[in-house]
Amino acid sequence: MAVLSIVVPCYNEREALPIFYDEIKRVLSGMDCGYELIFVDDGSTDGTAEVLEGFAAKDESVVYLGLSRNFGKEAAMYAGLSNIRGDYAAVMDCDLQDPPSMLPEMLAAVSSGEYSMAAARRVDRHGEPPIRSFFARRFYGFMNRICESEIVDGARDFRVMTRDVADIVVSMKEHNRFSKGIFSWVGFRTKWVPYVNHERVAGKTKWSFWHLFGYAIDGIINFSHVPLTIASWFGLFMTFFAFVTELVVIVRRLLFDEPVAGWASLVCIIVFIGGIQLFFLGTIGNYIAKLYLESKGRPHYIIEKSSRDGIKRVG
Repeated sequence: MAVLSIVVPCYNEREALPIFYDEIKRVLSGMDCGYELIFVDDGSTDGTAEVLEGFAAKDESVVYLGLSRNFGKEAAMYAGLSNIRGDYAAVMDCDLQDPPSMLPEMLAAVSSGEYSMAAARRVDRHGEPPIRSFFARRFYGFMNRICESEIVDGARDFRVMTRDVADIVVSMKEHNRFSKGIFSWVGFRTKWVPYVNHERVAGKTKWSFWHLFGYAIDGIINFSHVPLTIASWFGLFMTFFAFVTELVVIVRRLLFDEPVAGWASLVCIIVFIGGIQLFFLGTIGNYIAKLYLESKGRPHYIIEKSSRDGIKRVG
């Protein structure tokens, strides 16, 4: 019998976990497959660890991995995928915004051999703040213009994949991970399963607007060099513009004996150009910072506690 490994990253989800556990067990009990539930506690401070330890103590299908601190959701997913034992792998959140009821359809699509991945895609953003929805749509549109790989609008991290795909994703060792981009970049035939947006069953989201904005910047830098190209072309344009402007000033002074005027406008132009330069220096600095972090070779995660022997504690 095939085994499905379900990776569930958790951060301060004490209220949602019992509801999720009951629902996922109900769904899995009706599926014709073996399974393991790998809960990864990403340094929670609200009692999440105690809840997960309780699950592992009473249910042998539950694997508890406790990270030594909060490494972030990407690292928690990576830790879980690095320690799966199943023939198929799934990644999902525990707030029930990723409906467990979709698992049978997604697993059937992958196990049929026709697809290597099945991924959830939201068809609407009901219940989400309008400004977040607006910027999310703009982000996906912008990413698909500048990246080689297409990132589907509304795509979630919630997906089921073959063990081969999971192993390839884990083999990508980059420290600055952007899973939506990674899943798209590795390719393979993917079935997109649409669903209506679900609100959290309990607790509060850990993703503020600025957290999401920073995550979007990481995605752009990790999967596109277009910002560097824009900086280069803009610098070339401004150099040409400055050269033409200088010629105009020289001609006016030699032919018409006009004094150089317009100090106020000159100051404005200098401030504007300085701001543009600082902006692009910051863009280049972000790329250099990513290279610096990658060059250190630090692990993505450190597992402090676990309910299973033989796990990869550092990866």
